[in-house]
Amino acid sequence: MKLLVAGDARVDAGKTTFAAGLLAALDGAVGFKPRAGNDYWYDHDDAAAALSGGRLYGKDVATLAAAGDTDRPEEQLNPVHRLWRPTPGRTGMLGEAGRTFLVDRVTTPEGPSFVINGVAEDVGLLPDHVADALPLESVTRVESVAAFNDVMAERYLPAFERVTDRIADTSPAVVESYADIALPVEEIDFDAVAVVAPTRVRLYAGSRYLKAYEVASGSNREGQLEERVNRVIEMIEPVSTHTLQPLGDDERDPPSVADAYADVYDALLDVALSEEPADDDW
Repeated sequence: MKLLVAGDARVDAGKTTFAAGLLAALDGAVGFKPRAGNDYWYDHDDAAAALSGGRLYGKDVATLAAAGDTDRPEEQLNPVHRLWRPTPGRTGMLGEAGRTFLVDRVTTPEGPSFVINGVAEDVGLLPDHVADALPLESVTRVESVAAFNDVMAERYLPAFERVTDRIADTSPAVVESYADIALPVEEIDFDAVAVVAPTRVRLYAGSRYLKAYEVASGSNREGQLEERVNRVIEMIEPVSTHTLQPLGDDERDPPSVADAYADVYDALLDVALSEEPADDDW
């Protein structure tokens, strides 16, 4: 069984809390977050905690790893992690406004490797703490979009292919997307999809969601950009919509979330188990 948890808001949709509770509600489930990132300023405590061990990962995948039934390290559940920093008034090398990517961690068969934004490093944007904490002496440095694209093809795409294979070989697998991206990995036939937002979650049959994604991705409007959740779900109706009650700090550990949202998780599993292939004329 393959379950996707996506969000219709770029931040704070509640995806990780929902996904961790789902992992706690399932026997033997493993959680994946193929792509993630955090900000050295806004998420400083989380970044510092990982950097203290010479590693780079985020709180979300650490939560999924702890909630799921796995001994895989965070770097294998989340093969690509990006560290940002805010840069008001500056456009980054990749065209990002108001923030700049500093370093990516990409998991290879030999272990974690790092890719540094050479432009950011040259102008002093790479914090000393980051440079001192990570093994960056012989890392790849990119200074243009063209160079970055070459590294993407050589290192990032194989990393996504490997995690896709891991997801395909895992059941149950819970995959959390990032920001409001509709599909974090391709070539996985998800049985059901939960689109989480503050106060509610909408449940979709996996085949219909994937069909809508295929149609949206083929549109001229978006070109080659990653497809957003709202663009996909505007084409299809949910199987059901459920209210999510707010949870206090002492209710957000995965077992407590599993209890609080038990009816929603049961409904999601019903969607997954009753799933039929989408008709071509959907």
